[in-house]
Amino acid sequence: MLRRARLPAGAFANGPVTMTPEEYYRFWGAVDEEAADPDLPARIGRTLSVEAFNPPVFAALCSADLRAAAERIAAFKPLIGPVVLDVTSDRRGLRIAFHWPEGPPPPPLLVAGELAFWVALARIGTRSDLRATRATMRRPPRASAATTTYFGTPIRKGDTDSITFAPSDATHPFLTEDETMWTFFAPELRRRLAELEVAATTTDRVRAALHECLPAGQSSINAVAGQLVTSPRTLQRHLQAEGTNYQTVLTRTREQLARRYLADRSLTVSQIAYLLAYDDTNSFYRAFRHWTGATPEKARTGGT
Repeated sequence: MLRRARLPAGAFANGPVTMTPEEYYRFWGAVDEEAADPDLPARIGRTLSVEAFNPPVFAALCSADLRAAAERIAAFKPLIGPVVLDVTSDRRGLRIAFHWPEGPPPPPLLVAGELAFWVALARIGTRSDLRATRATMRRPPRASAATTTYFGTPIRKGDTDSITFAPSDATHPFLTEDETMWTFFAPELRRRLAELEVAATTTDRVRAALHECLPAGQSSINAVAGQLVTSPRTLQRHLQAEGTNYQTVLTRTREQLARRYLADRSLTVSQIAYLLAYDDTNSFYRAFRHWTGATPEKARTGGT
């Protein structure tokens, strides 16, 4: 499997290992190819246990319920893997959506495994056989009766990678709740997260913020600076120190996201323009033609 993933043969010989997103994706892709098993997401979910969890996840089990656990994991997810979580909770239920780094999409098994994790966490915390009400992926895995049974719903194709739980299940009490243990974990997790954020470049942080701001219709430096808790002037100064500026990062991020969205044929061009925070579709057309010399439709059919 490591050979298939083009990783060193002794990669795991000395305990935990840190991988780049590209290496991480290759690793999960190799797992999927070696297993050749459409039931693997369900098997992964059933294998998860408290003993296998790392500190951020173990800390989440100290929460009062799944909703609180999701909010805690979302805050500390960067310590676990290359993905940002968007947690929303309303009368329709608890929805956890995944936003992956720019570049190639994550392997389907990795995404399905992440979704299965939430079912496992809900069951471990409540000691009940909770099921998801909805699960979507941009690139769903092969159909599997075992995986559908495990989730409680089939994984359907959608605009985002996400999983949803019923309101009553989201607030079902965790029998593992332990606020004293949480107060023990929290300071160390915050310290580790601060170290990780310091290591990230300002360009990386702006790019990550734009992934959240653009779908909300916000593309201004003021909106991004507010999310990063800094001033626009300070943000621009830090970007200039890295040899770039806000407009350049915004443009490149929009172009990369546009190419990714165009690969998803369920999204219309007008929807893509909306997701990129353009005032209208014509503005997106002009920008895309400036980047590529082609129209979005031509790019979608392989013209660029």
